[in-house]
Amino acid sequence: MPPVKPSTVLGRQLGDELRRFREAASLSTADAAAVLDCTKGKISRMENGHVPVRLPDLNALVTAYGIADTRTRERLTALARRANRRRRDGWWHEYSSVLSDAYRDQIEMEAICSQIRTFQVQVVPGLLQTAEYARAIAVTSRSWKTPEEIDQVVQVRMARQRRLTGEDPMHFWAVLAEGVLHQQVGGPAVMAEQLAALVDLADRPNITLQVLPFSRGAHASMLGPYVLLGFPQPTALDLVLSETATRNTWVEREAEVVSYRALFDDARTNALPPADSVAMIKRIAAKAKQ
Repeated sequence: MPPVKPSTVLGRQLGDELRRFREAASLSTADAAAVLDCTKGKISRMENGHVPVRLPDLNALVTAYGIADTRTRERLTALARRANRRRRDGWWHEYSSVLSDAYRDQIEMEAICSQIRTFQVQVVPGLLQTAEYARAIAVTSRSWKTPEEIDQVVQVRMARQRRLTGEDPMHFWAVLAEGVLHQQVGGPAVMAEQLAALVDLADRPNITLQVLPFSRGAHASMLGPYVLLGFPQPTALDLVLSETATRNTWVEREAEVVSYRALFDDARTNALPPADSVAMIKRIAAKAKQ
């Protein structure tokens, strides 16, 4: 079975509306599948926002659901066009040769979310990495072989960071296990630059940075990193990206998302306050220079 792709917020909004109209018409997913001559699974994926809704399919469904109101049909059509355009027009498509599907999905979600909360065990979050730190990660991963590919990967990492600046920057809240600050990624000089960058980034009003020190002992998040993405639409559900060594998994079920929120709340509560966290980063950086 192929991995589930994350749904776009616009795609989920359209899917939610189609589900409500289908249920109001007392039709099952099997009935809708018969309209499009497809599987029930495809209807479910459309309603969850995991696959784009083509305009011919949309027109067939709204007709089957008895939607005669012209304004409603025009609104659904406009929503479908916006969702499909969002999927194909992002800047990241210029780098498709070096991006896996999973990484491309992550960037797409970052482009439209309004908030990210993340806990990291071993590495600085990509959105806070310096170019040389990102390069060291790319080289070590062995996913990219040539200098040209590695350069492109670093360019992607730097381009992603534009979401933290500009007129409408996202809010980014990171809790870092203390080990992140000691791991010598790229060597002492690269780490010194990275630690200094973290101190500067923590001054930005849309960035909250905390450190969870070794002295806190065991804690609920210590088994692995994760990323919580929040969206500006009032009805939009959060997404979770659970990161492992072999694959990234998107979590959308509300009960599981709620569990990850609780994990993050536990991590931020146990971590040092932001000011004390920055002070710790400065101390570690100063000790590394001795």
